[in-house]
Amino acid sequence: MPTLASILADHLTGGAQIADTVSACYARLRAHGDEAIFIALRPEAEVVAEAERLQAEGPRGRRLWGVPIAVKDNIDVAGLPTTAACPAFAYSPEQDASAVARLRAQGAIVIGKTNLDQFATGLNGTRSPYGTPRNAMRGDLVPGGSSSGSASAVAAGIVPVALGTDTAGSGRVPAGLQNIVGLKPSVGLVPSAGLVPACRTLDCISVFGLTVEDAWAVLDVMSGLDPADPFSRGLPLGRPGAAPPAIRLGAPRPADRDFAGDPAAKASFEAALERAQRLGAEIVTLDFTPFYETARLLYDGPWVAERWLAIRDLYEREPDAILPVIRQVIAGRPLPDAAAAFAARYRLAELALAAKATLKSVDALMVPTAPRPVTLAEMAADPVGANSMLGRYTNFVNLLDLCALALPATLAHDGTAAGVTLIAPAGHDAALAAFGRAFQAASGLPLGATELSLPPQADWPPSGTPGTIEIAVVGAHLSGMPLNGELTSLGGCFVRATTTTADYHLYALPGGPPMRPGLVRTAERGGEIAVEIWSLPPEGFGRFVAGIPAPLGIGTLALADGTRVKGFLCEQIGTQDARDITGFGGWRAFVAAQSAARASA
Repeated sequence: MPTLASILADHLTGGAQIADTVSACYARLRAHGDEAIFIALRPEAEVVAEAERLQAEGPRGRRLWGVPIAVKDNIDVAGLPTTAACPAFAYSPEQDASAVARLRAQGAIVIGKTNLDQFATGLNGTRSPYGTPRNAMRGDLVPGGSSSGSASAVAAGIVPVALGTDTAGSGRVPAGLQNIVGLKPSVGLVPSAGLVPACRTLDCISVFGLTVEDAWAVLDVMSGLDPADPFSRGLPLGRPGAAPPAIRLGAPRPADRDFAGDPAAKASFEAALERAQRLGAEIVTLDFTPFYETARLLYDGPWVAERWLAIRDLYEREPDAILPVIRQVIAGRPLPDAAAAFAARYRLAELALAAKATLKSVDALMVPTAPRPVTLAEMAADPVGANSMLGRYTNFVNLLDLCALALPATLAHDGTAAGVTLIAPAGHDAALAAFGRAFQAASGLPLGATELSLPPQADWPPSGTPGTIEIAVVGAHLSGMPLNGELTSLGGCFVRATTTTADYHLYALPGGPPMRPGLVRTAERGGEIAVEIWSLPPEGFGRFVAGIPAPLGIGTLALADGTRVKGFLCEQIGTQDARDITGFGGWRAFVAAQSAARASA
């Protein structure tokens, strides 16, 4: 299966007919021979007819014109039953889930509903009465769950993208185990209306894709506030650009790294950290205690009661319709009382505060997506313990209101895939995609279980993206610097690094800590000062500028390439008693020199 981007390009240029693209999906499914991937598959003739109608209508600006997709079977698709992998629970929705409706409105074609761990409770993919989808990389390994069918369909090249869901890692673990991308958005960024809840306050509709670019194209269409959905949030999406030249990635300190005794998994993660460093990342080792304690709350705390709410009516009416292992997890012990629920909420608030303090020191976290792969035999022997191990690095993410992006990391000769996941605060989705895209390109891995290579990457997005405002930053807002998160949290994305014209002076302003730079343009000879250009949506730009303290402000900077852009400038009065650091050529070089001087003192 070609990528989403290449399919769309072929449709728009006339290089392929939509009906032929659809028929090729069905042909690949038949050749793959895995009947457990789909719970409900639309008849090929019906989908081909839809493709021919779309072809006759023309693109009409639709951003997913003729792109085939698969949808996890706990997300409503009109005309297909929703089962959540439980036949007794099945119902026929009258309308699409909000996210699916947005995709179809942009020309996407749903070919079917994919298998999952029943009621999205599991990370392994074997908890379904409809069978276990085959891990497309190695048939003796679990495919990962709960979004097993969606991940297997993408990894096998049947469809270029598929929808999953993610409450505890269901949109990430299957990606890591099958050499594909798993994009878990910020909670509420994509409407959850039409999704059978696992934990309604934590659920996300996620995306599997062969590439970061493909997954982002789907998220870009699905995201946005849904006024009818009480759990939808108006978060800034941003637009991912080039990877910034510097980024600080927090990794678990060695004592906190758990690979369940697998030296190959340990080596894979170390190789991934080295690749990130070659891309300009500084690796900062962190105490992961608050993250791991948060993870334990998901199943040991009151959130299991949310899962109970989703199945209560069926359990009281027909308990045997629910798989024994699902009953064990959700209803195998007394539910917490109200006092216990509030106590857990208080503890979560304390842990979130600690996690937030940890995250302030880095731009994102990088963790293994799962400690190690698990065989089908191991899962059968220990269905709860082995499943819990797979969630070691995933269970805390939604509880702490974080976004995440699972990426392929390594592929062993025996077909064993290992992945890493980038994690950042809510609203930083675009920043993760920018670095994740560069990381995937540097991996040199094939796409999923196909023999396709990652296609050449064009600029993403091009400079001057419509609807955004570019701003030049010169000091602590540079990539990898302490205040860069103020940009990314407002939807900012890196565009390029450049310099000013040679008539600027840079000062280290008095006061602090921390030290602040002041950039002043003068009539006398100065120097070319290094800056970074970032783009912000208009609302984000306004909020960012409103927080700038005197004597700093925003003016128009002249750049060495002849362009002009809004950026930081300093009032002349603010440079009194300030140190002229123009000779360093930029704030980053000055800070590095100061650090080196302190180290040698």
